[in-house]
Amino acid sequence: MFADARLTNLIANLLALLAVLAMVAGALAWVVRRPYFSIQQIQLAPMAGASLQYVSPSSLQTALAGQVRGNFFLLDLDQVRHRIETVPWVRHAAIRRVWPSTLLVRIEEQQPLALWNENQMINTWGEAFTANPGELPDDLHLPQLNGPGNSERLVVQRYAEIARWFAPLGLSVREATLSPRYAWEVSLSDGVRLTLGRDPAADVADPHGRSGALPFAARIERFVQAWPALSQRLGNRMIASADLRYPNGFAITLAPETSASSRSPKP
Repeated sequence: MFADARLTNLIANLLALLAVLAMVAGALAWVVRRPYFSIQQIQLAPMAGASLQYVSPSSLQTALAGQVRGNFFLLDLDQVRHRIETVPWVRHAAIRRVWPSTLLVRIEEQQPLALWNENQMINTWGEAFTANPGELPDDLHLPQLNGPGNSERLVVQRYAEIARWFAPLGLSVREATLSPRYAWEVSLSDGVRLTLGRDPAADVADPHGRSGALPFAARIERFVQAWPALSQRLGNRMIASADLRYPNGFAITLAPETSASSRSPKP
């Protein structure tokens, strides 16, 4: 009988404890759903060491309108983060709760490097993104890069390599195009259009970004080295285009003095 009494007391105590826990859980569930804990404010800030130029609180509020479901305790932060990362100019977002009713949203903005194909831009990480080019600063002039789908990183790498070749001449790359057959055409800042030919290694970007990765680097180097003497020789005549696909030289087309074009022999 003594053992039965102890077992009965143990069961009674457990049931009482479970009842208390259920009451506490119910009370907590009631409390966390009170309007006091509704999200009242969304604070916008840049990632550490950065600033915001393109993303504004209004654009963030528009994107999140009707999308923030739940309160301080129940809000799904991953869902909100994914939604914010669909906003133009947002590359990454990090969100944390600030007691008792605020979300702090830190934004990493897209850093535009170039225009990409017809209606996109490409960032400094070699990623394509969609945003309004009209929001770019008036004094920012981006080159135009073109290429097949999923070739963004390759085109950015080759663009950087070609730009390094022409920088000593005071020239920059205005446009670079990779065709579906991995052939390159480049327009320089002075209007000269270069035909570089096929890049046999263009199916894979060099992950280390090493200079000289271009199979046709020797052709570009030959043209760059000949440029000062060629410009002096031509005087006031302007070069319209240059074909660098020749194994032992290149061919240039001069801009017309009137309406006719002239072609110089290969150097």
